[in-house]
Amino acid sequence: GKSTLIDLILGLIRPTKGNIRIDNETLTENNIAFWQKKIALVSQSIYLADSTIKENIAFGISKKNISEDHIKKVIDLASLNDFINSLDKGIDTFVGERGIQLSGGQIQRIGIARALYNNAEVLVLDEATSSLDGLTEKSIMSAVNSFYGKKTIIIVAHRLSTVKNCDELYLMNNGKVVDSGSY
Repeated sequence: GKSTLIDLILGLIRPTKGNIRIDNETLTENNIAFWQKKIALVSQSIYLADSTIKENIAFGISKKNISEDHIKKVIDLASLNDFINSLDKGIDTFVGERGIQLSGGQIQRIGIARALYNNAEVLVLDEATSSLDGLTEKSIMSAVNSFYGKKTIIIVAHRLSTVKNCDELYLMNNGKVVDSGSY
């Protein structure tokens, strides 16, 4: 149910009945590309190329078009400054295949920075902190909470502590919303 809901929100699948409405506008074939440019997904498993931190944050952007100023801004927003500053080569450090040189929390924060680099208005966090220890999750959620009022954030999580700062909560069971409210 939760993964299907995320796929519907992302516009990856169409509803079999009813429709998806964003700001009172129905999501259609005509506006789906426009919607998808506004949204970024940070999932439980972030893909990292065997490249530098900078190139992984600006994933898909040619090296010559990467904005150093924008990279620095999203590194700050994703709470990566201390980590980056501790590295001899900083943002030019290679992460190794699938980020083997990094911790789970560092990989997740790079995923958040990547979503922010593309200036997504909507961030979807799909179990993005479920495999992390409590301290790392707290750090990542602190970074996410810093976007309050600036971005729309949709969080799918099993742990109630992950969503305690959300404005609205929806409890799903067997693919259906069974309750809603606040923390």
